[in-house]
Parts: sequence; C-alpha cells; structure tokens
Amino acid sequence: MVSNDVHGQIGFPYCEDFGGGTLQESTVLGGRARIVDGVLRLTDAQQFQSGFMYIDIPFPSAFGIKTSFEFFMYGGDGADGFSVFLFDGDAPFFSPGGFGGSLGYAPRNDEPGLSRAYLGIGIDAFGNFASVAEGKVGGFSSNPDDRFPNSVYLRGAGNQFLGYQGIGGVVTQMSPQVPNGSPLLLNAVNRFNLSSGGSGTQRVTDPNQVGYRKVFIDLSPRPNGVGYLLNVEFLVTTTPNQPRLVPVLVDQAYDFAAPRNLKIGFAASTGGSTNIHEIRDLQVEVSDQEGLENPSAIDIDDKASCEGQENTYVIGEEEVLLPNDDSSIRCIQFYASLDEIRAEEEDVCSQGRCRPENRVLIIPQGTFTADEFGGGFTFFPNPGFIDETVEIFYTITDSYGKSSSGNSIRLLIQESPEPVQIVHAETGLPINQQRICEGDIVPLLAQGEETYVRFEWYFNDNLILDADEAVFQAREAGFYKVIAFNDKSCPTESETIEIFIPDFPFLEVTSPAITCEIGGEVDVREYITGYDEALFDYRVLSFGGDILINEELGGIAIAGIYEVQVKHKDLECWSPSVSLEVSINLEEMVPAFTFEIEGTGVSIEDAGGIFIDDPIRFIASSAGNVDRWLWDFGDGNVSEGPSPVHVFGQRGEFVVTLTAENELGCQEFFSNVVAVTQSFRVMIPTGFTPSLAQNNFFVPKTKGIVSIELSVFNLWGNLVYQSSGVDIPGWDGRINDQDAPSGTYVYSVQLRSVDGEIIDKTGKFKLIR
Repeated sequence: MVSNDVHGQIGFPYCEDFGGGTLQESTVLGGRARIVDGVLRLTDAQQFQSGFMYIDIPFPSAFGIKTSFEFFMYGGDGADGFSVFLFDGDAPFFSPGGFGGSLGYAPRNDEPGLSRAYLGIGIDAFGNFASVAEGKVGGFSSNPDDRFPNSVYLRGAGNQFLGYQGIGGVVTQMSPQVPNGSPLLLNAVNRFNLSSGGSGTQRVTDPNQVGYRKVFIDLSPRPNGVGYLLNVEFLVTTTPNQPRLVPVLVDQAYDFAAPRNLKIGFAASTGGSTNIHEIRDLQVEVSDQEGLENPSAIDIDDKASCEGQENTYVIGEEEVLLPNDDSSIRCIQFYASLDEIRAEEEDVCSQGRCRPENRVLIIPQGTFTADEFGGGFTFFPNPGFIDETVEIFYTITDSYGKSSSGNSIRLLIQESPEPVQIVHAETGLPINQQRICEGDIVPLLAQGEETYVRFEWYFNDNLILDADEAVFQAREAGFYKVIAFNDKSCPTESETIEIFIPDFPFLEVTSPAITCEIGGEVDVREYITGYDEALFDYRVLSFGGDILINEELGGIAIAGIYEVQVKHKDLECWSPSVSLEVSINLEEMVPAFTFEIEGTGVSIEDAGGIFIDDPIRFIASSAGNVDRWLWDFGDGNVSEGPSPVHVFGQRGEFVVTLTAENELGCQEFFSNVVAVTQSFRVMIPTGFTPSLAQNNFFVPKTKGIVSIELSVFNLWGNLVYQSSGVDIPGWDGRINDQDAPSGTYVYSVQLRSVDGEIIDKTGKFKLIR
C-alpha cells in the first residue's frame, strides 16, 4: 500500500508554458536544455545531444499525479526521443541516467541510470528504449539488435545499475522492424508517427495542422493495491482540422511500491540520428482529484484596523476546514469581488500557482498584502477613513492546489494612538542607548501624548511575559521596545532602544614606578598606558587601605605595592585591579674618578703628559650605593665597570663622563677633562762606545714613532751609514767592516709619528773607543 505519511503537495498544480522568458524557481534545467522561442528545447537536431528538466517540488505519492504538455519532435532524421520520469522526492541529489537509447532514464553500458528512479515512460522515435540494447534489462524482445521505432514504453524502478526493468508498451506506427499484424501495434485507425516531420520541417503549434502532438499522462493509485494504473493518451493531428485523442496505454498496471514523495522530470537525447525535442504548456497536478476536496474558509468581520500603520492578521488553520490529508494553507489570494473569484474557479493554474498579482489588493481605503506562504496578511489603511468599514474577498489555497470558494473580510478602520517612546523612569530623559554595569537595573517608562490601556514589552523581539505595565525594570543587556494600546486596541510601537554592558577600559601599567628624587613623590599617572582622565576615572588602592582617585595619583610618597583600577566616567563599576610597585630613592650618590697610566703607578703629571697610545686606567669612587658604572670617554667609546682601561689613540681634550646608577635605575653624573698632549718622543744620544757591551750602537730612542730614516756622515761630509725602518739597530761604528776612528760624526734623521707628523733632526755625536 502507498504510505499515508505524507506532506502537502506544496507547489502543485504546477503550470509552466515556457513562454514568459523566465522560469519558476523550482524549474531546474540541465545539459542542452534551454528556452527557445517560447518552448523548452531539450535537444537540437544535432548528433549526440542530451538535455533534461525536472520540477524540484516533491509531491505525495498517495494521490498520484497527472500531467499534460505539447511536444514537438521534428527537423531531423528520426532519433532518439524523450522520457517522462518520476524519482524519489527525498533523494539528496539529482543525477540523470544514460542518454542515447536510454533517454536519460535507464543505464547505458557503463553509465548509471537515473538516481533513485521510480518510473520512466519513453516516447521513442528511434526505438531503442524498448530494447535490451546498451545493457538495458527487458524489452519487446531479447535480441539487442532489435529496435522498435515510434514506441511508447514503460520501465520500472531502479538505482545506478540495478533495476529499470522493461514493463511493456505500445508501438504507434508500422515500420520494417514492426510490420503490420504485430501485436505491439496500435490498431490501424489510431496509428501515428511520434515525430511530426523529418529534416527541414518546423514546429507545429496549431492543433488543426498536421503534425501537432500533445500527451496526457495519468498515474492514479490502484484501488486497494500497490502502485498505480497508468493511462497515456495523445492528441494528434494527421489530417488537417481533425485533431483526435488516441489512447495509447490504458490502465497499464504498475506494481512497484512508491516512495513517500516523488518528483517529476523530462529528458531527451539524440545519437547518430537526430531530432529537435521540445515541450510547451506543461501542467502537473494531483491525479486523484476525486479524492481531494476544496477547503472552506470563514467570513472575517470581527477585526479592527488602525489608521496610519500596518496591521497584521493571521487566518489560522484552526479557523478553516482543510479536508485533504496532511494539508496546510499554502496561500491567501485577494479579490475586490466574488465575481473575480468565480472567473478563476475553472483555471486550475490560477488557483494552484497562488498568483503574485492576487497577493496584493489596493483599494481606496488602503492596501491588503498576503504573506508569501500561509494564512498571514496585512492591511495598511490610508489616511482619512477613520470609522469606515472596508470589505474585500479572499480565497485560501491548500498545499494540493485546491481553493476555497471565496469569503469576505470586513475591517473597521480606527484611530491609531499617539506615538510612544521609552524614557528613564527616574530622570524622564529619553533613552536611545543606555550603558550599565553588570547587575544594574534600568527603570524604563513607556511615555506618550495618549492614554494607553495596555502595554507589551519586548526583549530582543520576544514578548516578555507579564510585562504589561507602563514601567519595566530592565536587567539584561539587549534590545527593548514597547507596544502601547489605546482603548480601541490600536497599537503604537516605540523605537527600539539598546541596553548594553560595555567592556572595561583597557588598563596596562609600567611597573615599577620610580622617583629618583631623594624622599620624593611618584606620579603614578605617568605609568598608566594611555591615561585619559577626560574619558575614564582611575583609582589606586594602597596596602594601607587608602583610596586615591584621578589627580590624587600624582603624589604617592610611600614605596610599596598598589592596586590600580579604571572605570568609564558614566558608570560606577571598576575594572579588575592591576598591581603596580612604587619605588622611592632614599640614598644620594656622588660619583667621582681618578686616572693614571696603566701599569706604571706613575701619575699623569710625573709622566710629562699623556701619549695617544698610553693605556689609561680610570678608577671610580662614589658615596652611596652604586649598582652600575657607565663610562663615556668622549671619543665615541663607552665602557662599564668601576675601573676600565682606555687608549685614546689621538691628541685632544676629552670630556670623560662617569654615570653612577643604583638598583632603582636612578643616575648621577661626574665629568672631567683628560688632555692627551703627546703623540711621540725622540732622544738622540750625544755619543756611543761600540767596544762596550752597552751603548754600543748609535740609534735614536723613540716613542710614538712609526718610521725612521737615519744617515751618519764624517766631518768631511762622507756618508758612512744609512738605514730606515721602525726597529733599525743603528750604526755599530764600522765603515766597510773596519772600525771607524774615534772622533766627532754628524747625523741626519727623519721620523714620522703615529699621528702623521714628520720630524727632521741633525746634529753631532762622538764615537768613543
């Protein structure tokens, strides 16, 4: 048996003529399918094409379905055809079957069939849908080489590669494959070609012209049985002005149990041979119309409306009679008179589609607008009609496309109350946005220039139960509004206000906070990141329990750990605290230093000045507790420690600065000038004794010299010795490897100092033996 656990047939009757240029949202196209000249073209007359269309609306299988449409099969050389199919309406996706001779329904060799297919009717000019060719199961014969042109053939349920069993059908015209006398043929009087013409022919749309084709399919539930009885009829014109209705399948039993819901679709294909395949004026509705009844509505005459605002009404399903199983109100349609309703009663598409033009009715007194679905509607009265009663008419259409016969709506237009606003109940000030602390209560008052008899308070658009007075105590962050009613029950709605709990201001401190002034005070404000007293309040809680606020933070004179908090100026809730250590300098530092030539113990004065390459030892001293020494030698070099050594490497006066720093980071400074005055020293001996162990070479004694050129002459001006370099040994008192005689000699020496100075000296000295 077909299950009765179904939902309403929302969206049916379905009517689509394909002539409007746009399709209903539920009409899904695929492959080559497209709108061409007011028809749905599934294929062109080209080889190996395919196209499909299905209606993405499930309908309950309990009542069956019937459909009718014009089809146009022309312009080619006779292939293949098209299919009408049903598939499981609850399938999660749609996937067509194999094309070619399978017509988008059955499998084709290694191509799977239509997903979760229930029934397929092939209207097949070429004739392979009714054969076992291309891997199909069952047909008019078991020979895969047989084909049956002009056949209307039925295939059963299947999924992927299983099922799609051939059930049976009829051939509508003789052919070499199906000669006269075949039991498959229609009787001779009724025979016709499925195609309306071959290559070069045009679409035939006039029922009085030869080649016109229209099909009617009715799938009605089997009485007290499983599945359906299938009837297929064709309206065909084979003689001018004589269209005739031909029954092709009559009460064909279809014994497959149906899924709870079904969907319907169409597919066409070509192969090596071709045809144009098109459909038009498609109509789909419930088959078991006798099993369905029209719903009944009620006259509405006890409702009021309020001028100047949109009034909302709902016709509930409990107020109407919905006689069809599992039915619901699909839509309301408005009319100015009962005559307009009568004019549409015979047009199933007008009822079933819930036409958009019937959802809005504009009359002098105002505008009626129906919800897109269900029984809701609104009425917006125009100004100037207070105390007048308006009357219009309406129908309800259920989810099977059955409509009521028409009922009246009478509404009295009443005066709306003055606007209402929300103010603070204590201050009387209007509220748009109210900031609060966690746990605060805001007394809200509905106020206006009217006497209101009833109130409805809403929080985040939800009605607050039992909140029906003018004052409401708001405790939660969110959006509030109030609707106030006058003594005529007309409402006025306030603007929505917001109550919210802001985040605490950002609070970050730099710890510790220090003053280097002996016994001074700390300004904690300087240690709070982004301190802004114009926007926020700040407070400090001391370890002794004292509280300091804002400007009082500028004079903290006791070291210790303090807790800092911040708040918005308009609120009284303080942020969580952040710890801040306060440190105060209590001991003075007085730095000083001395210096001497490193490793000699000789003071600068005794050494006759500082040479540029002298290593100078600096020795720090200080009163107070110094944690760190920092030296700046005035020549771009720095050092740390209490006693560094430094070589200046150039002459000049250098301001050497010593910075003493304690553990708090407090600093004191001491500076002194260091004069580097000497870059070299040259001593020329007045004599030497080559025969002794000491002073046995004549050579200058130097310091700070990087180059020496020494020449020695006798008194007649003859050169007796010459040498150059940094470490020359000097003259040993020999000339040409012979001892030179004692006496007076002359020297000439040129020197270059480390800082580039050239020194020339000449003089006399004695050689003593």
